[in-house]
Amino acid sequence: MTLERFSQKLAEYGGIVEELISGREFRSPSAQLRVTPPGNVEALSTHDQMLGGPSGQAYLGCKFPASEEYAAAIMREAMKIGHRLKREGVLGRFALDFVAVLNDQNAWDVYAIEINLRKGGTTHPFLTLQFLTDGAYDAEAGVFRTPRGEVKCFVASDHVDAPAYRVFTHDDLFDIVARHGLHFDQSRQTGIVLHMMNGVGETGSFGLTAVAGTRDEAEALYQKAVSVFDAEASYFGGNAGIIPGNT
Repeated sequence: MTLERFSQKLAEYGGIVEELISGREFRSPSAQLRVTPPGNVEALSTHDQMLGGPSGQAYLGCKFPASEEYAAAIMREAMKIGHRLKREGVLGRFALDFVAVLNDQNAWDVYAIEINLRKGGTTHPFLTLQFLTDGAYDAEAGVFRTPRGEVKCFVASDHVDAPAYRVFTHDDLFDIVARHGLHFDQSRQTGIVLHMMNGVGETGSFGLTAVAGTRDEAEALYQKAVSVFDAEASYFGGNAGIIPGNT
């Protein structure tokens, strides 16, 4: 296409200008909202998305809530978009992806980059936390509180995977979690919840949500669970047919 032809098409159809965002550090937070049948726009949650894959853009999991450094900022922008979507007739849950960039003044700039008019990867771990605790997200404070006033956070992934995990069955996973005291304890409202286990025997992959009182505690619990599964997979693989603890 020649420049002349391109200019004609641009004048005829219009175009989109893309800006290359620069900064010293990049993060990928998101916000969930919902438009209710009466027409209310509800702020549901914020997350920091965990990305990976060959290009570093594949969704692997999330941390809830998003960092307090920019959680309020992305929700403010998300609410603006939420009210516009309501006027356009959108109903139900949707999510907005952002890029948060640390600038030269050590402040975070946030840019909305995508609208997902559906439930997404951050939906089911948040609903898990909500159903387990009967709590709610406080959008102004940027935290989730239970009816007892306790703050809860989580780290969740759909991609806890390793070839060695193919030795596990569903029952093995539940047994490992219980034996190591990692299961969700309703009295403390802390622990891990497993999900997406159907493919563990074939692909060595499953998901888990680690719930705790702070993001650091949830991260530590998540990492402990992964370490336990790694150790158990190594044991199972080298001792087929032997039940740990009964040797």
